[in-house]
Amino acid sequence: MYAIVRAGGRQEKVSVGDLLLIDKVGQAGDSIDLTPLLVVDGSTVTSDASKLAKVSVKAEVVKAAKGPKITIMKYKNKTGYRKRQGHRQHLTQIKITAIDA
Repeated sequence: MYAIVRAGGRQEKVSVGDLLLIDKVGQAGDSIDLTPLLVVDGSTVTSDASKLAKVSVKAEVVKAAKGPKITIMKYKNKTGYRKRQGHRQHLTQIKITAIDA
């Protein structure tokens, strides 16, 4: 059994026990509910909104994490203008604990 859920602005395919990196939510040990978009249980595919309202996907926050370092360079020709900036996205690692259909 697996589900397609909306997590951190993206859609992810998850099943029970999966570890997943999403945008920052909650503290370590918190329990969160994810919005299911599709549930597949063997040969049964559920995508109807009224049936998905009864489905819950539960996850537990494992730890906070950071994404990879990305470097932003700005440069203008012939003016001596250079600007360098870095960024690391704050992420959260979660573990899927249950898919209740």
